[in-house]
Amino acid sequence: MNKLVKDALVLTCITVIAGAALGLVYEITKAPIAKAEADALAKAYQTVFSDAASFGDLEGFDSAKATEIVQKAGYSDDTIDNCVTALDNSGNVLGYVITVTSSAGYGGKITFSMGITNDKVINGYSITNISETAGLGMKARDTGDGTFSSQFIKRKAEIFTVTKNGASNSSEIDAISAATITSKAMTNGVNAGVTYFDSLVGGAANE
Repeated sequence: MNKLVKDALVLTCITVIAGAALGLVYEITKAPIAKAEADALAKAYQTVFSDAASFGDLEGFDSAKATEIVQKAGYSDDTIDNCVTALDNSGNVLGYVITVTSSAGYGGKITFSMGITNDKVINGYSITNISETAGLGMKARDTGDGTFSSQFIKRKAEIFTVTKNGASNSSEIDAISAATITSKAMTNGVNAGVTYFDSLVGGAANE
């Protein structure tokens, strides 16, 4: 009986110590992780809106309401996480940066930010979280001429469809080879962003 009590006490002590250690590690790493995430988001904003001098919170933004708008439009796999305004040196609004999360990726959730100007032109997207297959779906993150992401740069803000046979009009996007699921997740995520943008300014998806 004494041995059982002793073993139980030892196990309890180990559990308490381990819990305290984990709590300490969390407290130590919480701030650096939060800073790294904020830095990544700030970099994404600047990537998709290089003309902006600064970015400001969109007054009255509500993620739940924004998500409801896009899901009612048929983008049930997407959420609108945030939206900020892109500002010039005088504080004038140049457009918006919309952060979207798609849960339809092959490897899980994909989070990215996309920029859309007041002239209803998409500046591109910048991915901040992705876990797709290396060499396939992860190519959605690649930049430069001929990449999947380059198809969303300087494009009219409209609703896009994915094709595997070569894009033949302005609303078609060439799929990543052997990564159609990722391609559709990204494209529908962009469509969700365009739909939300349309709810802010009107007309983008319907012109």
